Amino acid sequence: MENALINLVVLIILGISGYVYLQTQSITAAAIIFGILLVIAMGVRFWIDSVAQERLRRSGIADIDKMDGRQFEHYLGLLFKSQGYRTTVTRAAGDYGADLILEKNGQKVVVQAKRYSKNVGIEAVQQIVGSLAHYGANTAWVVTNRDFTDAAYKLAASNAVKLINRQALIEMILRMNPAAKPNPKKVMAQLPQKQMKCERCGSQMVLRKGAKGEFYGCSGYPKCRNTQVV
Repeated sequence: MENALINLVVLIILGISGYVYLQTQSITAAAIIFGILLVIAMGVRFWIDSVAQERLRRSGIADIDKMDGRQFEHYLGLLFKSQGYRTTVTRAAGDYGADLILEKNGQKVVVQAKRYSKNVGIEAVQQIVGSLAHYGANTAWVVTNRDFTDAAYKLAASNAVKLINRQALIEMILRMNPAAKPNPKKVMAQLPQKQMKCERCGSQMVLRKGAKGEFYGCSGYPKCRNTQVV
């Protein structure tokens, strides 16, 4: 999409420059118009990029990307609490597919939290659907700092599961009162990661949660699948 837009802008600039040349028969005039339009386009692009970077900075998504799974769960717990939900972060093992339980206005929501470095697949949707009956919830969400696979989107649509991807999470954070939203760095400081290096590739090991409880997995996953029991 971005490349297509750039190509369109270039074609427009060339088209206008060509029109000026046909009207004036002056290469110099056409070159001047081309240069002016190019500078304007570059300025607009720089402004758009600056605004986008400022939005990312205010969202704190870069710090969220550094969290381990447990830190992400607690961060989301504080985030939803600030939105008026009564939140419960489930225990590390035996959570029956839900990382958080949200309650508000008589409605109960089960949430699967996925702090990933890749797109989230259908397993997360399957797990949260399976937790609905156990917790007596009305609806189910999956929240991630990345995106979801096409299969996950299709399965979620057929099971009425709400998917909150990276962009939706950023927008949610930015819409909140800055004084109310939790600080990712403070959450990370309160729940420090155990510093461990992967014995196979040397990458940082991060705390994750599976069906049998918490474990350390290589941050280089899926290239490196090394794990270590907590």
